[in-house]
Amino acid sequence: MVVEVTVKGYFEENNFFYIDDKTKHGFVIDPGAQGEELLNLIHKNGWVIEKVLLTHGHFDHTGAVEYLRKTLNIPVMAHRRSDEYLLDTRMNLSAYCGQNIVIENIEYLDDKDRILLSGNPETYLDVIYSPGHTTDSVIFYSAKDTVAFVGDTIFKGSIGNTQYPGGNGTELRRSIVEKAFSLPEETILCSGHSEQTTVGKEKYRYRFQ
Repeated sequence: MVVEVTVKGYFEENNFFYIDDKTKHGFVIDPGAQGEELLNLIHKNGWVIEKVLLTHGHFDHTGAVEYLRKTLNIPVMAHRRSDEYLLDTRMNLSAYCGQNIVIENIEYLDDKDRILLSGNPETYLDVIYSPGHTTDSVIFYSAKDTVAFVGDTIFKGSIGNTQYPGGNGTELRRSIVEKAFSLPEETILCSGHSEQTTVGKEKYRYRFQ
Protein backbone atom coordinates (compact mmCIF):
# COMPACT_ATOMS: atom_id res chain seq x y z
CA MET A 1 0.00 0.00 0.00
CA VAL A 2 1.22 3.47 -0.92
CA VAL A 3 -0.05 6.48 1.01
CA GLU A 4 0.83 9.96 -0.24
CA VAL A 5 0.72 12.92 2.13
CA THR A 6 1.52 16.40 0.84
CA VAL A 7 3.32 18.34 3.56
CA LYS A 8 3.99 22.06 3.70
CA GLY A 9 7.23 23.51 4.99
CA TYR A 10 9.08 26.19 3.05
CA PHE A 11 7.81 24.33 -0.04
CA GLU A 12 5.07 21.77 -0.58
CA GLU A 13 6.44 18.26 -0.94
CA ASN A 14 5.02 14.76 -1.31
CA ASN A 15 5.81 12.45 1.59
CA PHE A 16 5.09 8.75 1.05
CA PHE A 17 4.38 5.79 3.26
CA TYR A 18 5.04 2.35 1.82
CA ILE A 19 3.08 -0.06 4.02
CA ASP A 20 2.72 -3.84 3.98
CA ASP A 21 -1.01 -4.59 4.13
CA LYS A 22 -0.58 -7.82 6.09
CA THR A 23 1.58 -6.58 8.95
CA LYS A 24 1.10 -2.78 8.83
CA HIS A 25 4.88 -2.45 8.91
CA GLY A 26 6.47 -0.06 6.46
CA PHE A 27 8.77 2.78 5.52
CA VAL A 28 8.35 6.53 5.41
CA ILE A 29 9.96 8.17 2.38
CA ASP A 30 11.07 11.81 2.22
CA PRO A 31 9.32 13.30 5.29
CA GLY A 32 9.81 16.93 4.36
CA ALA A 33 7.82 18.75 7.07
CA GLN A 34 4.96 18.52 9.57
CA GLY A 35 6.44 15.73 11.65
CA GLU A 36 3.70 15.81 14.28
CA GLU A 37 0.98 15.41 11.65
CA LEU A 38 2.84 12.50 10.08
CA LEU A 39 3.25 10.87 13.49
CA ASN A 40 -0.46 11.28 14.21
CA LEU A 41 -1.26 9.56 10.93
CA ILE A 42 1.09 6.70 11.80
CA HIS A 43 -0.55 6.20 15.19
CA LYS A 44 -4.07 6.57 13.80
CA ASN A 45 -3.49 3.76 11.31
CA GLY A 46 -1.51 1.53 13.66
CA TRP A 47 1.49 1.46 11.36
CA VAL A 48 4.92 0.32 12.50
CA ILE A 49 7.44 2.44 10.61
CA GLU A 50 10.79 0.67 10.47
CA LYS A 51 12.97 3.16 8.59
CA VAL A 52 13.14 6.65 7.14
CA LEU A 53 14.26 6.50 3.50
CA LEU A 54 15.52 9.54 1.59
CA THR A 55 15.59 9.87 -2.19
CA HIS A 56 18.09 12.74 -1.83
CA GLY A 57 19.35 15.28 0.67
CA HIS A 58 17.55 18.54 -0.16
CA PHE A 59 15.97 20.06 2.93
CA ASP A 60 12.43 20.07 1.57
CA HIS A 61 12.61 16.26 1.69
CA THR A 62 14.22 16.00 5.13
CA GLY A 63 12.60 18.62 7.37
CA ALA A 64 10.73 16.10 9.56
CA VAL A 65 13.45 13.45 9.63
CA GLU A 66 14.89 14.21 13.05
CA TYR A 67 11.45 14.45 14.66
CA LEU A 68 10.41 11.04 13.32
CA ARG A 69 13.77 9.42 13.98
CA LYS A 70 13.73 10.46 17.62
CA THR A 71 10.06 9.81 18.36
CA LEU A 72 9.98 6.42 16.60
CA ASN A 73 13.60 5.44 17.35
CA ILE A 74 14.27 4.32 13.79
CA PRO A 75 17.25 4.61 11.43
CA VAL A 76 17.59 6.98 8.49
CA MET A 77 18.87 5.58 5.20
CA ALA A 78 20.16 7.45 2.16
CA HIS A 79 22.73 7.07 -0.60
CA ARG A 80 26.39 6.98 0.35
CA ARG A 81 26.92 10.44 -1.13
CA SER A 82 24.09 12.02 0.84
CA ASP A 83 26.39 13.43 3.52
CA GLU A 84 27.46 15.97 0.89
CA TYR A 85 23.97 17.43 1.28
CA LEU A 86 22.74 16.34 4.68
CA LEU A 87 25.71 17.85 6.52
CA ASP A 88 25.99 21.04 4.48
CA THR A 89 23.20 23.61 4.78
CA ARG A 90 24.24 25.32 1.56
CA MET A 91 24.26 22.11 -0.44
CA ASN A 92 20.89 21.04 0.95
CA LEU A 93 19.59 24.61 0.37
CA SER A 94 18.23 25.12 3.89
CA ALA A 95 20.72 27.92 4.57
CA TYR A 96 19.02 30.01 1.90
CA CYS A 97 15.60 29.57 3.47
CA GLY A 98 16.45 30.31 7.11
CA GLN A 99 16.18 26.73 8.38
CA ASN A 100 19.73 25.30 8.61
CA ILE A 101 18.73 21.63 8.60
CA VAL A 102 21.49 19.07 9.23
CA ILE A 103 20.97 15.29 9.33
CA GLU A 104 23.79 13.25 10.86
CA ASN A 105 24.52 9.55 11.42
CA ILE A 106 22.61 7.98 8.56
CA GLU A 107 22.93 4.44 7.26
CA TYR A 108 24.36 4.32 3.76
CA LEU A 109 22.77 2.80 0.69
CA ASP A 110 24.41 1.86 -2.60
CA ASP A 111 23.09 1.13 -6.07
CA LYS A 112 21.31 -2.24 -6.26
CA ASP A 113 20.90 -2.58 -2.50
CA ARG A 114 17.66 -4.16 -1.31
CA ILE A 115 15.85 -2.77 1.73
CA LEU A 116 13.87 -5.55 3.37
CA LEU A 117 10.92 -4.94 5.65
CA SER A 118 11.58 -6.80 8.90
CA GLY A 119 7.88 -7.33 9.50
CA ASN A 120 7.57 -9.11 6.14
CA PRO A 121 10.79 -9.71 4.15
CA GLU A 122 8.70 -10.41 1.05
CA THR A 123 8.06 -6.66 0.98
CA TYR A 124 11.14 -4.71 -0.03
CA LEU A 125 12.46 -1.81 -2.07
CA ASP A 126 15.36 -1.94 -4.51
CA VAL A 127 17.75 1.00 -4.63
CA ILE A 128 18.49 2.49 -8.04
CA TYR A 129 21.16 5.20 -8.11
CA SER A 130 19.89 8.04 -10.31
CA PRO A 131 22.18 11.10 -10.13
CA GLY A 132 21.46 14.32 -11.97
CA HIS A 133 19.13 16.36 -9.81
CA THR A 134 21.71 15.82 -7.06
CA THR A 135 24.76 13.58 -6.79
CA ASP A 136 23.00 11.42 -4.18
CA SER A 137 19.62 10.88 -5.85
CA VAL A 138 18.11 7.41 -5.78
CA ILE A 139 14.90 5.70 -6.84
CA PHE A 140 13.23 3.21 -4.50
CA TYR A 141 11.50 0.54 -6.60
CA SER A 142 9.00 -2.15 -5.65
CA ALA A 143 8.64 -4.84 -8.31
CA LYS A 144 5.92 -6.45 -6.19
CA ASP A 145 3.68 -3.39 -6.34
CA THR A 146 5.10 -1.88 -9.57
CA VAL A 147 5.72 1.47 -7.93
CA ALA A 148 8.83 3.66 -7.85
CA PHE A 149 9.55 6.53 -5.49
CA VAL A 150 11.59 8.82 -7.71
CA GLY A 151 12.15 11.94 -5.59
CA ASP A 152 12.94 14.85 -7.89
CA THR A 153 14.44 12.82 -10.73
CA ILE A 154 11.31 12.94 -12.87
CA PHE A 155 7.84 14.45 -12.52
CA LYS A 156 4.56 14.17 -14.35
CA GLY A 157 5.30 15.94 -17.62
CA SER A 158 8.74 17.25 -16.67
CA ILE A 159 12.15 16.34 -15.30
CA GLY A 160 14.15 17.38 -12.25
CA ASN A 161 15.89 20.71 -11.79
CA THR A 162 19.65 20.73 -12.36
CA GLN A 163 20.47 24.31 -11.38
CA TYR A 164 21.28 23.54 -7.73
CA PRO A 165 24.68 22.37 -6.38
CA GLY A 166 25.57 18.97 -7.75
CA GLY A 167 22.98 19.12 -10.53
CA ASN A 168 23.99 17.79 -13.94
CA GLY A 169 21.65 17.75 -16.93
CA THR A 170 23.53 15.06 -18.84
CA GLU A 171 23.54 12.73 -15.84
CA LEU A 172 19.87 13.40 -15.14
CA ARG A 173 18.79 12.52 -18.65
CA ARG A 174 20.91 9.37 -18.52
CA SER A 175 19.31 8.41 -15.21
CA ILE A 176 15.83 8.92 -16.62
CA VAL A 177 16.42 7.03 -19.85
CA GLU A 178 18.63 4.23 -18.52
CA LYS A 179 17.18 3.81 -15.02
CA ALA A 180 13.60 5.11 -14.69
CA PHE A 181 12.56 4.17 -18.21
CA SER A 182 14.00 0.66 -17.84
CA LEU A 183 11.23 -0.16 -15.36
CA PRO A 184 7.99 -1.77 -16.61
CA GLU A 185 5.77 0.73 -18.39
CA GLU A 186 2.92 0.23 -15.90
CA THR A 187 5.17 1.26 -12.99
CA ILE A 188 3.64 4.12 -11.02
CA LEU A 189 6.07 6.99 -10.50
CA CYS A 190 5.67 8.77 -7.16
CA SER A 191 7.61 12.03 -7.18
CA GLY A 192 8.34 14.77 -4.69
CA HIS A 193 6.44 17.56 -6.41
CA SER A 194 3.86 16.34 -8.91
CA GLU A 195 0.90 14.06 -9.33
CA GLN A 196 1.59 10.38 -9.83
CA THR A 197 2.23 9.16 -13.36
CA THR A 198 3.58 6.02 -15.04
CA VAL A 199 6.75 5.04 -16.83
CA GLY A 200 4.82 4.47 -20.05
CA LYS A 201 3.22 7.91 -20.05
CA GLU A 202 6.50 9.69 -19.34
CA LYS A 203 8.40 7.72 -21.98
CA TYR A 204 5.79 8.83 -24.50
CA ARG A 205 6.07 12.49 -23.43
CA TYR A 206 9.87 12.37 -23.35
CA ARG A 207 10.06 11.33 -27.02
CA PHE A 208 8.61 14.69 -28.02
CA GLN A 209 10.68 17.00 -25.81
